[in-house]
Amino acid sequence: MTVNESDLIAHVLVVDDDRIILDSLGEFLRFEGYEVRTAGSLEEAMAAIKASPVDLILCDVNMPGGNGFELLHLARKRAPETAVVMMTGYGTIESAVEAIKLGAYDYLTKPIDDDELKLCVERALAQQAILRENRELKTRLQERFGLDSVVGQDYRMLKVFDLVETVAASKVTVLIEGTSGTGKSLIARAIHQHSERRNKPFVEVACGAIPETLLESELFGHARGAFTGAIANKPGKFKAADGGTIFLDEVATASPALQVKLLRVLQSQQFEPLGSNKTETVDVRVVLATNVDLEAEVRAGRFREDLFYRVNVVTIEMPSLAERIGDVPLLARHFLRRFIVEAKREIIDFDDEALSLMQRYNWPGNVRELENAVERAVVLCKGRLITAEDLPPKLIDAAIIPAPSLPYEARPLKDALAEPERRIIEAALRANGFNRQLTAEQLGINRTTLYKKMKRYGLDAEPAGVR
Repeated sequence: MTVNESDLIAHVLVVDDDRIILDSLGEFLRFEGYEVRTAGSLEEAMAAIKASPVDLILCDVNMPGGNGFELLHLARKRAPETAVVMMTGYGTIESAVEAIKLGAYDYLTKPIDDDELKLCVERALAQQAILRENRELKTRLQERFGLDSVVGQDYRMLKVFDLVETVAASKVTVLIEGTSGTGKSLIARAIHQHSERRNKPFVEVACGAIPETLLESELFGHARGAFTGAIANKPGKFKAADGGTIFLDEVATASPALQVKLLRVLQSQQFEPLGSNKTETVDVRVVLATNVDLEAEVRAGRFREDLFYRVNVVTIEMPSLAERIGDVPLLARHFLRRFIVEAKREIIDFDDEALSLMQRYNWPGNVRELENAVERAVVLCKGRLITAEDLPPKLIDAAIIPAPSLPYEARPLKDALAEPERRIIEAALRANGFNRQLTAEQLGINRTTLYKKMKRYGLDAEPAGVR
């Protein structure tokens, strides 16, 4: 039997001071396909729990030296994922209620019928499997959409992380600004996951992807007969997000009429479905995102000024990838780890040329474009290192820039190279958030040499806001 096969078998611990009952139950459960251990006392049972985990405990209530409730208490404390079923020959309603209150799954009275025992064990293990799956799903959700899933060490991203952690606990409306592909949706989910609403719905609406005529119905729902084809009442996204968070992406695309309804729901948490006079009330945290300048939209008359001030309570600005180019290797390796698992490839890293090309590219599609490029490279890579040949051709084309024809000026070479060197160092410092260690490593010089050059070129004063 392999380890994987063994892991699929449920482990049951039977605890009873009656050796006949202990052997009988053990034999029956083994016949049903379970891995069974037995204990004749509370001391033996406690030692068994401490030694290795079990999925289910069948425990007699009355035993010498104590009672089964002590074991139930220990199991709840040390192994909350373990189901416990109490057994007794003197069953009373009071003791059954006490057992359930203390966390037992069920309470069986002796003599125990085989069919009753089989059904009870199956249900207890099924419930534990569901609880375990829910915990795993929550863990994966946190890993995927928690703040840890947003990769970055640039000082701009560190400011974003600070803001997310600060505002998550409140109900304040948050506006996320940034060009397409910068990770606005991830930040919205991170806000939700760090809030007290994390166990409630997170509903995402891509306003720009829904026709204007349908967006109002999508957000607020509609009543039967509200328009042709509305054959039944339909709740909208705001109702679906009740108690949780709604994320409205590309909010600038909302029509003037819809902006009025958005303003009302932000102010009072109330709205009427399309074609209905019934007022709905919801408890929803609203996070919005835009890839255009909303202030410019207000000046142009395309976005309501009062709505702008209502959504612009807390603003999080997502930097473009070109502004945080020092994060490219970090992000690329983050995506690489994910895609090699999905594709079942044995790729260990990028070679130096591939990383250099990725850092010299401007990434107009931002993090999303980088993610797609890494996924493509994982599929095309034939070795254990991703090379330049595995990257999209446009990265290579963008790196081939013809040298400009410069007029010659008679001066020492050292002086002629000073200005280009200053620009390169300044660009590297800004790309790395003025982190000297990272900058020195990327430039291939030691930290002391970098510091001397920074002083020489007047770059040793960090810009305001850099930590």
